Amino acid sequence: MIRPRLFLESFRHALAGIRTVFEAEQSFRIQVLAALCVIALAGWLRITFYEWIVLLVLIGTVLSLELVNSIFERLADAFKPRLHPMVKEVKDIMAGAVLVMSLVSLTVGIMIFYPYVRTVLSV
Repeated sequence: MIRPRLFLESFRHALAGIRTVFEAEQSFRIQVLAALCVIALAGWLRITFYEWIVLLVLIGTVLSLELVNSIFERLADAFKPRLHPMVKEVKDIMAGAVLVMSLVSLTVGIMIFYPYVRTVLSV
């Protein structure tokens, strides 16, 4: 049975986690800003329903991956000194994962928006 009070408590914890990363991580704030710009541009250009789905999945993936990156950074710092070579490797690998997904998202975004922008600019 679902207990509304416990469900709301879990929801509050999740929002607190997102707020913590938003306040602590500049890259997350930049990604949120980029996501808002993409959403605004998509609305202005009136992209298709399926293009919306693709963009929202990509935005959710990048932001979620950045949250996971923040988890790994905090755990690595908690268990090893900051200067340990393995901690640096873990942080670099996670940052690389976020970068790869961000670049893929950027590429797909360009592929989606290019025809719309070309049409707007040719008028």
